[in-house]
Amino acid sequence: MAPECQEKNLKSLTMVAVGVNKSAEQYLLLDEETRDELARGKYHDQRRGSFGTSTPSSPAADPGGVGPPGAAVPVKPARRVRPAPRDVPRLWTKSQEKLALLYNEQGRRPEEIAQKLGLSTYLVTQIILSSRNRGKL
Repeated sequence: MAPECQEKNLKSLTMVAVGVNKSAEQYLLLDEETRDELARGKYHDQRRGSFGTSTPSSPAADPGGVGPPGAAVPVKPARRVRPAPRDVPRLWTKSQEKLALLYNEQGRRPEEIAQKLGLSTYLVTQIILSSRNRGKL
Protein backbone atom coordinates (compact mmCIF):
# COMPACT_ATOMS: atom_id res chain seq x y z
CA MET A 1 0.00 0.00 0.00
CA ALA A 2 1.30 3.43 -0.92
CA PRO A 3 2.20 5.87 1.89
CA GLU A 4 -0.36 8.39 0.58
CA CYS A 5 -3.10 5.79 0.86
CA GLN A 6 -2.00 4.85 4.38
CA GLU A 7 -2.07 8.48 5.54
CA LYS A 8 -5.48 9.04 3.97
CA ASN A 9 -7.06 5.99 5.66
CA LEU A 10 -5.21 6.15 8.95
CA LYS A 11 -7.49 6.27 12.00
CA SER A 12 -6.75 5.57 15.63
CA LEU A 13 -8.42 2.74 17.51
CA THR A 14 -9.09 2.69 21.24
CA MET A 15 -8.16 -0.50 23.07
CA VAL A 16 -9.56 -1.60 26.42
CA ALA A 17 -8.21 -4.29 28.78
CA VAL A 18 -10.90 -6.65 30.08
CA GLY A 19 -10.95 -10.07 31.68
CA VAL A 20 -8.12 -9.13 33.98
CA ASN A 21 -6.81 -11.85 36.26
CA LYS A 22 -3.52 -12.60 37.99
CA SER A 23 -1.78 -13.84 34.88
CA ALA A 24 -3.33 -12.23 31.81
CA GLU A 25 -5.42 -9.46 30.33
CA GLN A 26 -7.68 -9.62 27.30
CA TYR A 27 -7.59 -6.62 24.98
CA LEU A 28 -10.56 -5.57 22.83
CA LEU A 29 -11.26 -2.73 20.44
CA LEU A 30 -13.53 -0.25 22.16
CA ASP A 31 -16.43 -0.01 19.74
CA GLU A 32 -20.14 0.41 20.42
CA GLU A 33 -20.70 -3.31 20.91
CA THR A 34 -17.85 -3.63 23.43
CA ARG A 35 -19.01 -0.47 25.20
CA ASP A 36 -22.51 -1.98 25.58
CA GLU A 37 -21.10 -5.29 26.83
CA LEU A 38 -19.04 -3.47 29.45
CA ALA A 39 -22.10 -1.49 30.53
CA ARG A 40 -24.13 -4.69 30.89
CA GLY A 41 -21.39 -6.18 33.08
CA LYS A 42 -20.31 -8.95 30.73
CA TYR A 43 -16.72 -8.74 31.96
CA HIS A 44 -17.67 -8.33 35.62
CA ASP A 45 -15.47 -10.33 38.01
CA GLN A 46 -17.84 -12.49 40.06
CA ARG A 47 -15.36 -12.70 42.95
CA ARG A 48 -15.27 -8.96 43.59
CA GLY A 49 -17.84 -6.99 45.53
CA SER A 50 -17.64 -3.90 43.37
CA PHE A 51 -16.75 -3.37 39.73
CA GLY A 52 -15.40 -0.48 37.74
CA THR A 53 -16.77 2.92 38.58
CA SER A 54 -19.94 4.06 40.23
CA THR A 55 -22.23 6.83 39.10
CA PRO A 56 -23.51 9.26 41.70
CA SER A 57 -27.29 9.26 42.21
CA SER A 58 -27.43 13.05 42.30
CA PRO A 59 -25.13 15.97 41.46
CA ALA A 60 -24.76 16.59 45.20
CA ALA A 61 -23.15 13.15 45.53
CA ASP A 62 -20.36 14.16 43.13
CA PRO A 63 -17.33 14.71 45.42
CA GLY A 64 -15.82 18.11 44.80
CA GLY A 65 -18.05 18.73 41.80
CA VAL A 66 -15.53 17.10 39.45
CA GLY A 67 -16.90 16.39 35.99
CA PRO A 68 -20.37 16.78 34.57
CA PRO A 69 -23.39 15.54 36.53
CA GLY A 70 -23.88 11.81 36.09
CA ALA A 71 -20.25 11.24 35.10
CA ALA A 72 -18.56 8.15 36.49
CA VAL A 73 -16.57 8.67 39.68
CA PRO A 74 -13.66 6.30 40.43
CA VAL A 75 -14.25 4.04 43.40
CA LYS A 76 -11.44 4.10 45.95
CA PRO A 77 -10.39 0.67 47.16
CA ALA A 78 -11.07 -0.06 50.82
CA ARG A 79 -8.04 0.23 53.08
CA ARG A 80 -7.00 -2.91 54.81
CA VAL A 81 -6.81 -2.47 58.52
CA ARG A 82 -4.43 -4.65 60.46
CA PRO A 83 -6.20 -6.26 63.42
CA ALA A 84 -5.01 -5.27 66.86
CA PRO A 85 -2.62 -7.76 68.40
CA ARG A 86 -4.37 -10.09 70.78
CA ASP A 87 -3.12 -10.79 74.26
CA VAL A 88 -2.51 -14.50 73.93
CA PRO A 89 -2.08 -16.32 77.23
CA ARG A 90 1.45 -17.61 77.52
CA LEU A 91 1.89 -21.31 77.89
CA TRP A 92 5.52 -20.97 79.01
CA THR A 93 7.39 -19.47 81.93
CA LYS A 94 9.64 -16.45 81.80
CA SER A 95 12.71 -18.61 82.39
CA GLN A 96 11.75 -20.95 79.54
CA GLU A 97 11.36 -17.90 77.31
CA LYS A 98 14.80 -16.53 78.31
CA LEU A 99 16.48 -19.87 77.67
CA ALA A 100 14.68 -20.42 74.36
CA LEU A 101 15.71 -16.97 73.12
CA LEU A 102 19.28 -17.48 74.31
CA TYR A 103 19.53 -20.83 72.51
CA ASN A 104 17.95 -19.26 69.42
CA GLU A 105 20.55 -16.47 69.41
CA GLN A 106 23.24 -19.15 69.55
CA GLY A 107 21.83 -20.51 66.30
CA ARG A 108 20.11 -23.61 67.60
CA ARG A 109 17.04 -24.86 65.78
CA PRO A 110 13.61 -24.95 67.45
CA GLU A 111 13.73 -28.79 67.49
CA GLU A 112 16.95 -28.75 69.54
CA ILE A 113 15.65 -26.06 71.87
CA ALA A 114 12.40 -27.95 72.39
CA GLN A 115 14.32 -31.10 73.38
CA LYS A 116 16.49 -29.21 75.88
CA LEU A 117 13.53 -27.43 77.51
CA GLY A 118 11.05 -30.29 77.35
CA LEU A 119 8.61 -28.29 75.24
CA SER A 120 7.05 -28.90 71.84
CA THR A 121 8.70 -27.52 68.72
CA TYR A 122 5.52 -25.53 68.05
CA LEU A 123 5.66 -23.88 71.48
CA VAL A 124 9.34 -22.97 71.06
CA THR A 125 8.55 -21.44 67.69
CA GLN A 126 5.74 -19.43 69.29
CA ILE A 127 8.12 -18.17 72.00
CA ILE A 128 10.61 -16.97 69.38
CA LEU A 129 7.96 -15.39 67.17
CA SER A 130 6.23 -13.61 70.04
CA SER A 131 9.55 -12.12 71.10
CA ARG A 132 10.23 -10.88 67.56
CA ASN A 133 6.72 -9.45 67.24
CA ARG A 134 7.04 -7.58 70.53
CA GLY A 135 10.23 -5.99 69.20
CA LYS A 136 8.36 -4.67 66.13
CA LEU A 137 5.61 -2.88 68.04
